Amino acid sequence: MQFTATQIAFMINGKVEGNADVAVASFGKIEEAVAGQLSFLANPKYEEYIYTTGASIVIVNDTLELKQKVNASLIRVPDAYSAFAALLSKYQEILSQQMVGIQEPSYISKTAKLGEKIFVGAFAYIGEQVVIGNHVKIYPQVFLGDNVKVDDNCTLLPGVRIYHDCVIGKNVTIHAGSVIGSDGFGFAPQADGSFKKVPQMGNVVIEDNVEIGSNATIDRATIGSTIIRSGAKLDNLIQVAHNVEVGQNTVIAAQAGVSGSTKIGSNVMIGGQAGIVGHIQIADGSKINAQSGVSKSIKIPNSAVTGSPAFDYTSALRSQAISRKLPDLEKRILELENLIRQLLGEKV
Repeated sequence: MQFTATQIAFMINGKVEGNADVAVASFGKIEEAVAGQLSFLANPKYEEYIYTTGASIVIVNDTLELKQKVNASLIRVPDAYSAFAALLSKYQEILSQQMVGIQEPSYISKTAKLGEKIFVGAFAYIGEQVVIGNHVKIYPQVFLGDNVKVDDNCTLLPGVRIYHDCVIGKNVTIHAGSVIGSDGFGFAPQADGSFKKVPQMGNVVIEDNVEIGSNATIDRATIGSTIIRSGAKLDNLIQVAHNVEVGQNTVIAAQAGVSGSTKIGSNVMIGGQAGIVGHIQIADGSKINAQSGVSKSIKIPNSAVTGSPAFDYTSALRSQAISRKLPDLEKRILELENLIRQLLGEKV
Protein backbone atom coordinates (compact mmCIF):
# COMPACT_ATOMS: atom_id res chain seq x y z
CA MET A 1 0.00 0.00 0.00
CA GLN A 2 1.14 3.49 -0.83
CA PHE A 3 0.22 6.74 0.90
CA THR A 4 1.03 10.29 -0.12
CA ALA A 5 2.26 12.99 2.23
CA THR A 6 -1.16 14.62 1.98
CA GLN A 7 -2.95 11.44 3.04
CA ILE A 8 -0.56 10.83 5.93
CA ALA A 9 -0.86 14.42 7.14
CA PHE A 10 -4.65 14.05 7.13
CA MET A 11 -4.45 10.90 9.27
CA ILE A 12 -2.23 12.51 11.94
CA ASN A 13 -3.47 16.12 11.71
CA GLY A 14 -0.13 17.38 10.43
CA LYS A 15 1.03 20.04 7.97
CA VAL A 16 3.04 19.15 4.87
CA GLU A 17 6.21 21.06 4.13
CA GLY A 18 7.58 20.17 0.69
CA ASN A 19 6.16 17.91 -2.03
CA ALA A 20 2.68 16.92 -0.87
CA ASP A 21 2.28 14.31 -3.62
CA VAL A 22 5.34 12.19 -2.79
CA ALA A 23 4.33 8.65 -1.80
CA VAL A 24 5.74 6.02 0.56
CA ALA A 25 5.07 2.30 0.91
CA SER A 26 7.10 1.31 3.99
CA PHE A 27 8.86 2.59 7.11
CA GLY A 28 12.54 3.10 7.90
CA LYS A 29 14.82 4.47 10.62
CA ILE A 30 15.88 8.00 9.82
CA GLU A 31 19.57 7.08 9.62
CA GLU A 32 18.90 4.13 7.28
CA ALA A 33 15.73 5.00 5.34
CA VAL A 34 15.70 5.01 1.54
CA ALA A 35 13.46 6.57 -1.08
CA GLY A 36 9.87 5.41 -0.80
CA GLN A 37 10.04 5.08 2.99
CA LEU A 38 8.58 7.16 5.82
CA SER A 39 10.51 7.99 8.97
CA PHE A 40 10.24 10.31 11.97
CA LEU A 41 12.47 12.56 14.07
CA ALA A 42 11.62 13.02 17.74
CA ASN A 43 14.95 12.72 19.55
CA PRO A 44 17.27 15.74 19.04
CA LYS A 45 20.26 13.36 19.09
CA TYR A 46 19.25 12.20 15.63
CA GLU A 47 18.71 15.65 14.15
CA GLU A 48 21.84 15.42 11.97
CA TYR A 49 20.20 12.63 9.96
CA ILE A 50 17.33 14.85 8.81
CA TYR A 51 19.77 16.44 6.36
CA THR A 52 21.16 13.18 4.97
CA THR A 53 18.25 10.72 5.21
CA GLY A 54 17.04 9.03 2.07
CA ALA A 55 13.45 8.89 3.39
CA SER A 56 10.84 10.47 1.15
CA ILE A 57 8.74 11.71 4.10
CA VAL A 58 9.77 12.51 7.67
CA ILE A 59 7.40 13.34 10.54
CA VAL A 60 8.91 16.07 12.73
CA ASN A 61 7.95 18.28 15.65
CA ASP A 62 6.46 21.71 14.99
CA THR A 63 9.33 23.22 16.97
CA LEU A 64 12.11 21.82 14.75
CA GLU A 65 14.20 24.64 13.27
CA LEU A 66 16.09 23.54 10.17
CA LYS A 67 19.73 24.55 9.89
CA GLN A 68 20.00 23.66 6.21
CA LYS A 69 17.97 22.32 3.31
CA VAL A 70 16.36 18.88 3.52
CA ASN A 71 15.44 16.63 0.61
CA ALA A 72 12.53 14.86 2.30
CA SER A 73 9.01 16.20 2.56
CA LEU A 74 8.25 17.03 6.17
CA ILE A 75 5.01 16.59 8.07
CA ARG A 76 4.99 18.85 11.11
CA VAL A 77 3.00 17.80 14.18
CA PRO A 78 3.01 18.80 17.88
CA ASP A 79 4.55 15.47 18.95
CA ALA A 80 6.36 13.45 16.27
CA TYR A 81 6.74 10.31 18.37
CA SER A 82 3.06 10.12 19.31
CA ALA A 83 2.00 10.91 15.74
CA PHE A 84 4.24 8.19 14.34
CA ALA A 85 2.86 5.68 16.87
CA ALA A 86 -0.70 6.63 15.92
CA LEU A 87 0.15 6.21 12.24
CA LEU A 88 1.61 2.75 12.84
CA SER A 89 -1.57 1.78 14.70
CA LYS A 90 -3.75 2.91 11.81
CA TYR A 91 -1.53 1.07 9.33
CA GLN A 92 -1.75 -2.09 11.41
CA GLU A 93 -5.51 -1.69 11.62
CA ILE A 94 -5.77 -1.47 7.83
CA LEU A 95 -3.70 -4.64 7.45
CA SER A 96 -5.73 -6.53 10.05
CA GLN A 97 -9.00 -5.63 8.32
CA GLN A 98 -7.80 -7.66 5.35
CA MET A 99 -7.55 -10.79 7.51
CA VAL A 100 -11.00 -12.39 7.53
CA GLY A 101 -12.11 -15.99 7.31
CA ILE A 102 -11.40 -19.41 8.77
CA GLN A 103 -8.35 -21.35 7.67
CA GLU A 104 -8.22 -25.13 7.56
CA PRO A 105 -7.47 -27.33 9.33
CA SER A 106 -8.92 -25.86 12.52
CA TYR A 107 -11.42 -27.09 15.09
CA ILE A 108 -14.44 -24.98 16.05
CA SER A 109 -17.07 -26.49 18.32
CA LYS A 110 -20.61 -26.45 17.00
CA THR A 111 -21.69 -24.75 20.23
CA ALA A 112 -19.24 -21.85 19.79
CA LYS A 113 -20.62 -18.44 18.80
CA LEU A 114 -18.55 -16.46 16.34
CA GLY A 115 -18.86 -12.72 15.69
CA GLU A 116 -18.62 -10.87 12.39
CA LYS A 117 -15.49 -10.48 10.29
CA ILE A 118 -13.26 -12.68 12.43
CA PHE A 119 -10.10 -14.47 11.41
CA VAL A 120 -9.21 -17.96 12.62
CA GLY A 121 -5.79 -19.30 11.66
CA ALA A 122 -4.91 -22.88 10.83
CA PHE A 123 -4.64 -25.40 13.68
CA ALA A 124 -6.60 -23.19 16.07
CA TYR A 125 -8.88 -24.90 18.61
CA ILE A 126 -12.12 -23.29 19.80
CA GLY A 127 -13.91 -25.28 22.50
CA GLU A 128 -17.48 -25.74 23.71
CA GLN A 129 -19.66 -22.68 24.38
CA VAL A 130 -16.87 -20.26 23.44
CA VAL A 131 -18.13 -16.77 22.55
CA ILE A 132 -16.05 -14.63 20.18
CA GLY A 133 -16.91 -11.02 19.38
CA ASN A 134 -16.60 -9.04 16.17
CA HIS A 135 -13.34 -8.32 14.34
CA VAL A 136 -11.33 -10.76 16.47
CA LYS A 137 -8.05 -12.12 15.05
CA ILE A 138 -7.13 -15.63 16.20
CA TYR A 139 -3.76 -16.65 14.79
CA PRO A 140 -2.60 -20.22 14.12
CA GLN A 141 -2.32 -22.71 16.99
CA VAL A 142 -4.34 -20.62 19.44
CA PHE A 143 -6.28 -22.68 22.01
CA LEU A 144 -9.54 -21.43 23.52
CA GLY A 145 -10.93 -23.73 26.23
CA ASP A 146 -14.57 -24.32 27.01
CA ASN A 147 -16.71 -21.29 27.98
CA VAL A 148 -14.02 -18.76 27.12
CA LYS A 149 -15.32 -15.32 26.13
CA VAL A 150 -13.33 -13.02 23.83
CA ASP A 151 -14.88 -9.60 23.17
CA ASP A 152 -14.62 -7.36 20.09
CA ASN A 153 -11.38 -6.30 18.35
CA CYS A 154 -9.07 -8.68 20.20
CA THR A 155 -5.89 -10.12 18.71
CA LEU A 156 -4.53 -13.46 19.91
CA LEU A 157 -1.13 -14.13 18.38
CA PRO A 158 0.21 -17.61 17.50
CA GLY A 159 0.26 -20.19 20.25
CA VAL A 160 -1.76 -18.28 22.84
CA ARG A 161 -3.52 -20.63 25.29
CA ILE A 162 -6.62 -19.47 27.14
CA TYR A 163 -7.97 -22.06 29.55
CA HIS A 164 -11.64 -22.72 30.31
CA ASP A 165 -13.98 -20.05 31.71
CA CYS A 166 -11.60 -17.11 31.24
CA VAL A 167 -12.95 -13.75 30.05
CA ILE A 168 -11.15 -11.37 27.67
CA GLY A 169 -12.46 -7.82 27.20
CA LYS A 170 -12.46 -5.53 24.18
CA ASN A 171 -9.33 -4.40 22.29
CA VAL A 172 -7.03 -6.86 24.05
CA THR A 173 -3.79 -8.04 22.44
CA ILE A 174 -2.06 -11.18 23.72
CA HIS A 175 1.27 -12.05 22.14
CA ALA A 176 2.64 -15.41 21.12
CA GLY A 177 3.04 -18.20 23.64
CA SER A 178 1.25 -16.59 26.57
CA VAL A 179 -0.90 -18.75 28.83
CA ILE A 180 -4.03 -17.35 30.45
CA GLY A 181 -5.79 -19.36 33.15
CA SER A 182 -3.27 -22.06 34.02
CA ASP A 183 -3.60 -23.45 37.54
CA GLY A 184 -2.47 -21.30 40.42
CA PHE A 185 0.41 -22.64 42.52
CA GLY A 186 -1.74 -24.07 45.28
CA PHE A 187 -0.53 -27.07 47.31
CA ALA A 188 -1.46 -27.94 50.88
CA PRO A 189 1.37 -29.40 53.04
CA GLN A 190 0.53 -32.79 54.55
CA ALA A 191 1.62 -34.41 57.82
CA ASP A 192 3.95 -36.78 55.97
CA GLY A 193 5.79 -33.91 54.28
CA SER A 194 4.06 -34.30 50.93
CA PHE A 195 1.89 -31.70 49.21
CA LYS A 196 -1.69 -32.10 48.09
CA LYS A 197 -2.90 -30.05 45.15
CA VAL A 198 -5.63 -27.51 45.90
CA PRO A 199 -8.06 -27.41 42.96
CA GLN A 200 -8.06 -24.02 41.24
CA MET A 201 -11.74 -23.33 40.60
CA GLY A 202 -11.66 -19.66 39.59
CA ASN A 203 -10.77 -17.94 36.33
CA VAL A 204 -8.91 -14.99 34.82
CA VAL A 205 -10.66 -11.78 33.79
CA ILE A 206 -8.79 -9.42 31.48
CA GLU A 207 -10.58 -6.11 31.02
CA ASP A 208 -10.56 -3.77 27.99
CA ASN A 209 -7.51 -2.27 26.26
CA VAL A 210 -4.96 -4.57 27.89
CA GLU A 211 -1.80 -5.76 26.13
CA ILE A 212 0.13 -8.82 27.28
CA GLY A 213 3.57 -9.69 25.89
CA SER A 214 4.96 -13.00 24.70
CA ASN A 215 5.33 -16.01 27.01
CA ALA A 216 3.59 -14.38 29.95
CA THR A 217 1.61 -16.52 32.39
CA ILE A 218 -1.48 -15.41 34.29
CA ASP A 219 -2.77 -18.04 36.71
CA ARG A 220 -6.44 -18.64 37.39
CA ALA A 221 -7.80 -17.89 40.85
CA THR A 222 -8.29 -20.58 43.46
CA ILE A 223 -11.78 -19.13 43.99
CA GLY A 224 -13.02 -15.99 42.27
CA SER A 225 -10.94 -14.25 39.61
CA THR A 226 -7.42 -13.15 38.85
CA ILE A 227 -8.05 -9.71 37.34
CA ILE A 228 -6.06 -7.52 34.95
CA ARG A 229 -7.84 -4.14 34.93
CA SER A 230 -8.42 -1.99 31.85
CA GLY A 231 -5.48 -0.32 30.19
CA ALA A 232 -2.80 -2.40 31.91
CA LYS A 233 0.30 -3.32 29.88
CA LEU A 234 2.34 -6.44 30.69
CA ASP A 235 5.69 -7.13 29.04
CA ASN A 236 7.13 -10.48 27.96
CA LEU A 237 7.96 -13.29 30.41
CA ILE A 238 5.83 -12.11 33.32
CA GLN A 239 4.30 -14.32 36.00
CA VAL A 240 1.05 -13.23 37.64
CA ALA A 241 -0.12 -15.67 40.30
CA HIS A 242 -3.60 -16.75 41.43
CA ASN A 243 -6.06 -14.15 42.76
CA VAL A 244 -3.78 -11.21 41.93
CA GLU A 245 -5.40 -7.94 40.86
CA VAL A 246 -3.48 -5.57 38.58
CA GLY A 247 -4.95 -2.06 38.52
CA GLN A 248 -5.91 0.19 35.64
CA ASN A 249 -3.12 1.53 33.42
CA THR A 250 -0.44 -0.29 35.41
CA VAL A 251 2.68 -1.30 33.48
CA ILE A 252 4.92 -4.26 34.35
CA ALA A 253 8.27 -4.81 32.61
CA ALA A 254 9.75 -8.15 31.55
CA GLN A 255 10.61 -10.99 33.93
CA ALA A 256 8.72 -9.51 36.87
CA GLY A 257 6.77 -11.84 39.15
CA VAL A 258 3.73 -11.18 41.35
CA SER A 259 2.82 -13.72 44.03
CA GLY A 260 -0.68 -14.83 44.91
CA SER A 261 -3.48 -12.59 46.21
CA THR A 262 -1.47 -9.36 45.93
CA LYS A 263 -3.49 -6.29 44.96
CA ILE A 264 -1.69 -3.79 42.71
CA GLY A 265 -3.24 -0.34 42.36
CA SER A 266 -3.75 1.87 39.31
CA ASN A 267 -0.97 3.62 37.38
CA VAL A 268 1.73 1.56 39.07
CA MET A 269 5.08 1.12 37.28
CA ILE A 270 7.01 -2.09 37.97
CA GLY A 271 10.53 -2.51 36.57
CA GLY A 272 12.03 -5.62 35.01
CA GLN A 273 12.85 -8.62 37.21
CA ALA A 274 11.07 -7.13 40.20
CA GLY A 275 9.57 -9.65 42.61
CA ILE A 276 6.49 -9.03 44.76
CA VAL A 277 5.46 -11.34 47.61
CA GLY A 278 1.90 -12.50 48.12
CA HIS A 279 -1.00 -11.08 50.11
CA ILE A 280 0.18 -7.45 50.10
CA GLN A 281 -1.12 -4.23 48.57
CA ILE A 282 0.66 -1.79 46.27
CA ALA A 283 -0.79 1.75 46.40
CA ASP A 284 -1.83 3.69 43.31
CA GLY A 285 0.97 5.38 41.41
CA SER A 286 3.77 3.41 43.07
CA LYS A 287 7.07 2.98 41.23
CA ILE A 288 9.07 -0.20 41.84
CA ASN A 289 12.61 -0.15 40.49
CA ALA A 290 14.03 -3.01 38.41
CA GLN A 291 15.20 -6.08 40.37
CA SER A 292 13.53 -4.84 43.55
CA GLY A 293 12.11 -7.35 46.03
CA VAL A 294 8.91 -6.03 47.58
CA SER A 295 8.21 -7.89 50.82
CA LYS A 296 5.57 -5.68 52.45
CA SER A 297 2.70 -3.44 51.40
CA ILE A 298 3.32 -0.03 49.88
CA LYS A 299 0.58 2.02 51.53
CA ILE A 300 1.45 5.59 50.46
CA PRO A 301 0.34 6.47 46.90
CA ASN A 302 3.01 7.58 44.40
CA SER A 303 5.84 6.10 46.47
CA ALA A 304 9.06 4.94 44.79
CA VAL A 305 11.03 1.98 46.14
CA THR A 306 14.18 0.09 45.19
CA GLY A 307 16.43 -2.69 46.47
CA SER A 308 15.85 -6.08 48.03
CA PRO A 309 14.11 -5.87 50.36
CA ALA A 310 12.73 -2.76 48.70
CA PHE A 311 12.63 0.51 50.60
CA ASP A 312 12.22 4.23 49.90
CA TYR A 313 13.97 5.18 46.67
CA THR A 314 15.52 8.45 47.92
CA SER A 315 16.84 6.80 51.08
CA ALA A 316 18.26 3.98 48.98
CA LEU A 317 20.17 6.44 46.81
CA ARG A 318 21.60 8.12 49.91
CA SER A 319 22.69 4.74 51.27
CA GLN A 320 24.37 3.89 47.98
CA ALA A 321 26.18 7.23 47.99
CA ILE A 322 27.42 6.65 51.54
CA SER A 323 28.51 3.08 50.80
CA ARG A 324 30.76 4.32 48.01
CA LYS A 325 32.49 6.60 50.52
CA LEU A 326 33.10 3.88 53.13
CA PRO A 327 36.80 3.31 52.30
CA ASP A 328 37.48 7.03 52.69
CA LEU A 329 35.43 7.17 55.90
CA GLU A 330 37.38 4.23 57.32
CA LYS A 331 40.67 6.01 56.57
CA ARG A 332 39.44 9.19 58.28
CA ILE A 333 38.29 7.25 61.37
CA LEU A 334 41.70 5.58 61.67
CA GLU A 335 43.40 8.97 61.42
CA LEU A 336 41.11 10.36 64.15
CA GLU A 337 41.83 7.38 66.39
CA ASN A 338 45.59 7.90 65.97
CA LEU A 339 45.19 11.62 66.76
CA ILE A 340 43.25 10.83 69.93
CA ARG A 341 45.95 8.38 71.05
CA GLN A 342 48.60 11.06 70.50
CA LEU A 343 46.63 13.57 72.54
CA LEU A 344 46.35 11.02 75.35
CA GLY A 345 50.05 10.34 75.19
CA GLU A 346 49.64 6.81 73.94
CA LYS A 347 52.04 5.25 71.46
CA VAL A 348 50.73 5.11 67.92
